Amino acid sequence: MAKQLIIVESPAKVKTIKKFLGPQYNVQASVGHVCDLPARTLGVDESNDFAPQYEIIEAKKKVVSALRQAAAAADTVYLAPDPDREGEAIAWHVAQLIRDKAKDIKRIEFNEITARAVKEALAHPRELNENLFDAQQARRVLDRLVGYKISPLLWKTVKRGISAGRVQSVALRLIVDREAERERFTPEEYWVFKALLEADEPPAFSVELAKIDGKKAAIANAEQAKALEDALAGQAFTVDSVETKERDRAPQPPFITSSLQQAANQRLSYTAKRTMGIAQRLYEGVEIGERGLTALITYMRTDSTRISDEARAAAEKYIAEAYGSEYLPGKTRVYKVRGSAQDAHEAIRPVDVSITPDEVKPFLPAEQYNLYRMIWTRFVASQMASARVEDTVVLAACRHTLWRARGERVIFPGFLHVMPQGKSDKEDTAPLPPLKAGRPLTLRRMDKEQKFTQPPARYSEASLVRELEEKGIGRPSTYAAIISTLQDREYVQLTDKRFVPTDLGRVVCAQLVENFGKLMDVGFTAGMEEDLDKVAAGGENWVDLMRHFADDFNPTLLAAAKNMKSLKQGLECNLPCPKCGKPLMIKFGKAGSFLACSGYPDCRYTSNFTRTEDGRIEAVEREKPQYEKVGQCPKCGRDLVIKRSHTGSRFIACTGYPECDHAAPFSTGVLCPQCGKGSLVEKSSRRGKIFYSCDQYPQCDFAIWDRPVPGACPRCGSPYLVEKKKRDGVRLLCPAKGCGYVKEAEDAEKA
Repeated sequence: MAKQLIIVESPAKVKTIKKFLGPQYNVQASVGHVCDLPARTLGVDESNDFAPQYEIIEAKKKVVSALRQAAAAADTVYLAPDPDREGEAIAWHVAQLIRDKAKDIKRIEFNEITARAVKEALAHPRELNENLFDAQQARRVLDRLVGYKISPLLWKTVKRGISAGRVQSVALRLIVDREAERERFTPEEYWVFKALLEADEPPAFSVELAKIDGKKAAIANAEQAKALEDALAGQAFTVDSVETKERDRAPQPPFITSSLQQAANQRLSYTAKRTMGIAQRLYEGVEIGERGLTALITYMRTDSTRISDEARAAAEKYIAEAYGSEYLPGKTRVYKVRGSAQDAHEAIRPVDVSITPDEVKPFLPAEQYNLYRMIWTRFVASQMASARVEDTVVLAACRHTLWRARGERVIFPGFLHVMPQGKSDKEDTAPLPPLKAGRPLTLRRMDKEQKFTQPPARYSEASLVRELEEKGIGRPSTYAAIISTLQDREYVQLTDKRFVPTDLGRVVCAQLVENFGKLMDVGFTAGMEEDLDKVAAGGENWVDLMRHFADDFNPTLLAAAKNMKSLKQGLECNLPCPKCGKPLMIKFGKAGSFLACSGYPDCRYTSNFTRTEDGRIEAVEREKPQYEKVGQCPKCGRDLVIKRSHTGSRFIACTGYPECDHAAPFSTGVLCPQCGKGSLVEKSSRRGKIFYSCDQYPQCDFAIWDRPVPGACPRCGSPYLVEKKKRDGVRLLCPAKGCGYVKEAEDAEKA
């Protein structure tokens, strides 16, 4: 019988750890946090040193009961949640809940889920770290005070159901401020000149105008461009100078949380949330052929570039054997850790560098393979020799102008041997012919192009993460949650993979900046993160930190409650109503913002609207919807038609609305396979994603994402198939696990 109990966070870890520990160990999971502040009340006793009033999460009561029972049967309980502040808080709460049952409680942590790491941790347990727990507790209480006390003011003045957040609101401000910069921006015209030249030997090469009369080229309009073109017509080009230098290009350090999120967004178009979810699975363990359940990467929440001596030695051995000793650096690479980094864990790296991406590719879904390849490649490259590159800069002269070309040639690839090569990394990216000063050049073509300066770019996920990190807002482990919250609250939306603030986001930001200027200040938020770090290090008491915060926050809150202006009636937009001439207002409804006449109820004009690049509002008249008739209303006999909800799903409604309110979900005609009573109907999530669920909800909670299609599977007898849209058309697949039946495209279209 097992005498030692190990409690981890995730059920996935349980399987991986059980694989290499003996039967004397019982491994169970807390399934994340087991305690939290109450959902419907503040849950913080401000008059009693901000004491949090924790309670067992309702969904975790059975888990807690099982952990208490297992603890009573064990000689020693090892608490092994993730090695960070959140993990320490989970361990702390579990310890409080099992203390009366457990004989001995120890805390262990490991950076990778391997037999060596786990056994090493078991051999060197420690006590719970109260400072780490206090830092997490302080953050939780701070966020609760801000969210629960400011959000009701927004409900009262803007729209019910929205929220404020200590860190999310500052991130929103970055996006809103960037949009304001773009709207204030005035483009300036400029012209670019390029020429295609040839020397005595090929290839032809392109040069760009760099200087006019010894000064940086600046051509402001078409007249100046035409004058220069005329002045250079028929003039000879000669080589003015040729400068060649060799340089070393060093590899980047291995990934940390923020750089992994940025790279995955830029290269793979993964959101921060998706990246962290994939990394979590690679960390906890995946099935790899004969290897079985295997953890592939180290812990993915870290802001340190440090790696262990053991990992470095393994990388050196692999590089020497796979590529040759000349690909090893002359001296050991040690990457500088940022001053604000906690440095508690290693960088994100492969657990075993000998497990190559090619080996795991047949066993992993594409997203897991792509992320593992990126992590593995970055780590291996970080331990390799620098690339040796020859740069050549050529200046060509034509009358009073100088033109510039740059060529690059890789002499020794070094780490580029394993890195995915971008355009700038390829050998001879801009090949140049042999050139010497004074040699004549032949002009093949000269081109001029009008351009305009561009406003600051909107934030992508990658650039927003980079900005948050550089400004010290939040911590890398929180970035995914911050970004998801901003989208879930409909404060921002993605347009061409860039964040654009919604009108709701603009209004919320303006209300907060006007009434909570200090809380919305980037420097103040970054300073609070530093204070939380001091708590974690034992350099500051968390209650003192809370008192200092409350001394400023509470008076500000009282003032905001009196002074925050109400926008419930709408936001002025300087547009007249086309029906009555009164001012239009921006209003915030359940389906988003819209324009409405300030003369309501006398004038009921409403309209959708868009914003121009400079922020101006333009009304967009709604197109009259075309409905598909599907029958007669059982209530009033009028026509029934198919309509769409504001989130996109179809439903059946009477054309006599509002006099007749008959409506019904759009049925797929497929009987629910779970309860056998209801039908599967079309629904849509808040974010507009279509799914299909049983119309007997909440009695039956069956739901699927793929559209169900009536008709039994000829292979296994499944009562329905599901539709999958592929690049080459539509397929109908059997949903039964292991069946694998697929209907051909032609058959699918007929179905």
